[in-house]
Amino acid sequence: MRYGETGFSLEIDLSRGSIEKVETDSRLTELHLGGQGTAAKTLWERVPPEVEPLSPDNILVFSTGLLTGTPLPGANRTSVNSFSPQTNLFSHSVMGGFWGAELKFAGYDKIVIRGKSPELVYLWINNNKVEIRNASHLQGRGCQETTTLIGEELKQENVQIAAIGLAGENRVYMASIEHGHSGASRMVGAIMGEKRLKAIAVHGTGDIYIARPAVLMETCLQLRKDAYNDHALEEWMVSMSPTYVKRESDKRISCFNCPKNCVNVISQKEQQRFTYKCAAKDMYQTVDSREPDLDINIYPVAKEFGMDSFSTSEVISFTIELLKAGILTEKDFPGMPAGTKDKLLYLIDIIAHREGIGDILANGIFSAARQIGNGAESFDRSTTKKLEQVSAGMSELSPIYFLMIATNAKLSLPGIDGSFPMNPLHNREEREKFVADWVAVPDEKFKRYVLEWNKSEGISNEAACSITEWNETMHYIDDSTGLCAFLSSFRSQQGSGAIYHIHTIPYLISLVTGLDLDETGLWEIARRNRNLIRAINVRRGMRRKDEVTPPNLQTIGGHEIEQRLLDDYYKFKGWDKDGIPTKETLGKLGLEYVQKDFEKRGI
Repeated sequence: MRYGETGFSLEIDLSRGSIEKVETDSRLTELHLGGQGTAAKTLWERVPPEVEPLSPDNILVFSTGLLTGTPLPGANRTSVNSFSPQTNLFSHSVMGGFWGAELKFAGYDKIVIRGKSPELVYLWINNNKVEIRNASHLQGRGCQETTTLIGEELKQENVQIAAIGLAGENRVYMASIEHGHSGASRMVGAIMGEKRLKAIAVHGTGDIYIARPAVLMETCLQLRKDAYNDHALEEWMVSMSPTYVKRESDKRISCFNCPKNCVNVISQKEQQRFTYKCAAKDMYQTVDSREPDLDINIYPVAKEFGMDSFSTSEVISFTIELLKAGILTEKDFPGMPAGTKDKLLYLIDIIAHREGIGDILANGIFSAARQIGNGAESFDRSTTKKLEQVSAGMSELSPIYFLMIATNAKLSLPGIDGSFPMNPLHNREEREKFVADWVAVPDEKFKRYVLEWNKSEGISNEAACSITEWNETMHYIDDSTGLCAFLSSFRSQQGSGAIYHIHTIPYLISLVTGLDLDETGLWEIARRNRNLIRAINVRRGMRRKDEVTPPNLQTIGGHEIEQRLLDDYYKFKGWDKDGIPTKETLGKLGLEYVQKDFEKRGI
């Protein structure tokens, strides 16, 4: 009997229309846990670097975390992995909600999707009954509209649906997969659209077996109390929310089995409504919006089109800058309305439809800047690996941020807020108070870094490397276990009430799965997953040159600082000067098969 996981995956070939239930190897769980970890192994084995992201031979993998669906609070994440058409590298996204738990209740840990359907289809997974259904009637429909229509069609209570909108169908590179208030962003929607897969509907009534259920339930009750008492997270949520959310949020909801209720819900009746004309269709649509803030204005329509709100807002900002600079003109945007709000909605509309200049913008800033030319490259805000990302000028931001952004192999937005101070604390008294009960740190040296850090000297490269590894390790643990980062890697600071960290997670995994795992073993699994994904990208051509901030984003002295940081970080990680994991590093992590593949390819 398998504990914590079902032990089965669904293999779907859309070209052939085949469906297969496959038993998985328990050894993979011991080596990679689940979620992103086992997905990376699948992608390494099945998609050679010669395969293009938009090829039918590329695969799209939905993987529940090892702990997803169990009684542990906030264990509800699903990793969605493939290869990005924008970067040609490993693409990682994660979504919360209820979909992952439902997939496990249906009897599957993972769905592996290959091929391309000749027509638009959706998957219907109802426990052991799995169907590929025609979805031609859903073509062009929005994500929420698709969810509603499939729900009505299936007449099944509590069905959980993940869907793409028009952007995914049109292979817009920033297309997302939407599920309720959650979603998987960072380009995976384009892969789903290329495969002509509109949605995946799941319903399950099965059980997840637990190795030590009585002890786990007792532990979970205490964890929920600890999570409810996390006032620091409540304050952080409010501080990060737009003004109107703080002022007028009607209620808060949460993902499966989570006590945090971190999703703000606002009444539609109190929102202003803006009508705009679709560029590709002679019709008018209405969306809800409010303040003149860019993200707030595009969010409702972006979510319905199925577009990553971060990348979309970056692309739209880039477009407006080109208009102001005269690189693009009004002639490039026929029929664009004059009002700011309607202009934003017009831009997102032509991108989602790939209409006119929107066809170029739909490929992301890096590609669009070079296609447009005439100086557009100087407005390119994509940082490393051709992806819209947080800008990182080295004279302005912490070396930790640079390393997290530049070397981030998952191409998701790296977050270190909450796990380590963003700036040095003002005086010794504040620093000592901060580290006094800092239980989440994996080593006492992190307390020393806080105590010794001051603005006049900055933080050392040694500290930056260690802090970066700690943060990324926690993210890799979250992404393989399915734990919500807001209860774990994002909230590791003293006083934040983080219930999951390197000292608690191994014990919880043992309670659920029966695996004999300690802190050292868990850290090694995270390092194995990290280096495997690094190897996947190296095999697809990624090198040191791809981890340097573009010149237009660097400040004076930035390049030299970055080079020294990369030298130290690569050495710290056990990689060579070009960022390739060494034979010794791969051997220690049980990745000898990677080394053999490298040697065959002359890497």
